[in-house]
Amino acid sequence: MNSTKYAFQVVILLSIWACKSEPKESIQEVEESFVTFSDPEPPIKEPGMVWIPGGEFTMGTNDSDAYDAEKPAVNVDVSGFWMDETEVTNAQFAEFVKATGYITVAERAISWEELKKQLPPGTPKPDDAALQPGSLVFSPPTQPVPLTDISQWWVWKIGANWKHPEGPESSIEGKENHPVVHIAYEDAEAYAKWAGKRLPTEFEWEFAARGGVNGKRFAWGDELTPEGKFLANTFQGNFPNRNEGSDGYLGTSPVKAFQANTFGLFDMIGNVWELTSDWYDALKYARIAGHAPKLDAGMNPCYNPNNPYAMERVIKGGSFLCAANYCVNYRPSARQGHAFDSGTSNVGFRLVKDASKPASNSTL
Repeated sequence: MNSTKYAFQVVILLSIWACKSEPKESIQEVEESFVTFSDPEPPIKEPGMVWIPGGEFTMGTNDSDAYDAEKPAVNVDVSGFWMDETEVTNAQFAEFVKATGYITVAERAISWEELKKQLPPGTPKPDDAALQPGSLVFSPPTQPVPLTDISQWWVWKIGANWKHPEGPESSIEGKENHPVVHIAYEDAEAYAKWAGKRLPTEFEWEFAARGGVNGKRFAWGDELTPEGKFLANTFQGNFPNRNEGSDGYLGTSPVKAFQANTFGLFDMIGNVWELTSDWYDALKYARIAGHAPKLDAGMNPCYNPNNPYAMERVIKGGSFLCAANYCVNYRPSARQGHAFDSGTSNVGFRLVKDASKPASNSTL
């Protein structure tokens, strides 16, 4: 990796480093049960959104082979809320940009003053040419590579952004109904404010993904492909060099390409990771269960032992890059930290809305 580009690339690469090993199949220790819903659907519907009725559910997992950040399983209460039935698409984001003139983080020059706050003290400033606008793009190698070096398949491309997802020569033409990517947390927040909505909490997101059932490994049951049917856009083959595309897609897929869950939500698993409003804390569930000390007021709200300088938000759901031989994050309990000030080609978002909020004035 070019040393002049290392300083800012390392922040983003470390934010996806936790996805580095495979939780093996095992029997769930959380007993299957159905959630008792707590909030009836409000009389006024929100267009393009689904009512999630709230209730107490089991979040996380006790599966011995799941990632540590998913454990232990804890009981959590969630109030009812509206949720976008799909991930925000390129067409929807383009409407926002047209209405507001908004410029995303990936389209702006990188601020060294902000970047160095997330790097080890003494990290040298890279050349100004290396701080040009861009984003990380998945670029598969042509042969198997060690799975311990994520720079083998993630490449920083100047000019990559939501309009040019694979680099400056690419476009979203023909992909208007695909999820928008290369979105930083700030970008998602700006869109949410315009739309009169907000990002979901991690609790809300997982409650919605589980569809009212506790104790299932996947959002639809305990089998990844029941009766050979693909229910999400994931990676089939040998990650990262050979995606067989058995599910019909090698990259992102149009929203609604796969069956909705029991709430009527599409692509809660796979396609792209989805941003939530929570800071990433690898010990969050352990703290809730009383197995780890609480974070004191004033402490860094983000804790990632693999990246001690991290300022990351939780992303959920996995993406088209999650594979059986590497990153089995296509499960409701899976969670990962993502750098708050950058995007990648496999991270998007969807929004929620409280029942008490006034109706959105957007045209979405």
